[in-house]
Amino acid sequence: MAFRVLIVDDSPVMRTFIRRVMNTSGFDVSECFQASDGEEALELLSREWVDVVLTDINMPNMNGEELVRSIESQKLTVPVVVISTDATDARVERMLSLGAKGYVKKPFAPESLREELDRVLGDAHV
Repeated sequence: MAFRVLIVDDSPVMRTFIRRVMNTSGFDVSECFQASDGEEALELLSREWVDVVLTDINMPNMNGEELVRSIESQKLTVPVVVISTDATDARVERMLSLGAKGYVKKPFAPESLREELDRVLGDAHV
């Protein structure tokens, strides 16, 4: 099954890198949308359906924490996986308590991202 993915990161280089990692790890992506912050991501989510959101935390305008809170408060049924350099236990716990379904620490190996996506998407990914 091919997936529709939204990558949210203020770095165009990181967005491209994540997309490449997904491709090289064999993750089947049918469409990949990109946003530079949470506001742009929510606007895109208002008009496009995606299977998973991959988001950074530290971004301008609307950060990843605010994005996860907004997705939860709007009752959007899309799983969010956080990809961030901030992977302290407190930060990971906070993001998961806000509604994120997974967490990957930057820098990461392709296998780590693939394993987290497999876990979060479960049977839909097989």
